[in-house]
Amino acid sequence: MAETEPSGTALTSGSAQSKVTVAVVDDHESVRLGLKAAFIDEGYDFVMAAATVKELVEGLNGREVDVVVLDLSLGDGSTVTDNVKNVQATGSAVLVHSIADRVASVREALAAGAAGVIPKSSATKTVLAAAATVARGEVLNNLEWATAIDADRDFAKAQLGRREREILHLYASGLPLKLAAQQLGIGYSTAREYLDRIRVKYVEVGRPAPTKVDLLRRAVEDGILPGLDSEGVDGR
Repeated sequence: MAETEPSGTALTSGSAQSKVTVAVVDDHESVRLGLKAAFIDEGYDFVMAAATVKELVEGLNGREVDVVVLDLSLGDGSTVTDNVKNVQATGSAVLVHSIADRVASVREALAAGAAGVIPKSSATKTVLAAAATVARGEVLNNLEWATAIDADRDFAKAQLGRREREILHLYASGLPLKLAAQQLGIGYSTAREYLDRIRVKYVEVGRPAPTKVDLLRRAVEDGILPGLDSEGVDGR
């Protein structure tokens, strides 16, 4: 049975922030209860915990939450891709909470659109910080993400020019496009044109990148962003 909580005032990193709503999907009751307690203690607006995505969707009943912390391997026979997409269909970002050695499943979740992955071995404060990062719409750029990408190199690289690589490096790293343009000494409209061309080139090689998160994936895959933070919870 899904556990629900009334709304509260969310805190992140120990200070008051705009309200962050969160839900958890895991088929282990101890994990659900542990994360629920941790989020509530930190002041997040904890909405519900469920054993399956189907239970989550039914329990939300049309409500949206900022982020759903999702276990990859659920006991109801559901697939990783379906679970990620069904959670996204509720309007929520997906933070994968998984055992670190399930690289193939993590890769599948990222391909389906998950915003990031955090190992179950992580400290609770790291999981909470990762959820806050994903809820803000920022990129969770960490070692687990890189490992999943590195495990699958069967793709054609986009042939990007020097300036395109520079724009992609700055923008995918988290810099707003306007500031990236300023740093390179070019106009915003020119930077936008470069970004549009980058996206077209990735579509041409069968690796579309419609969002900033997708562009981060492409930059890591192509070695444009080789260095990743092993703590990696702020997306910068």
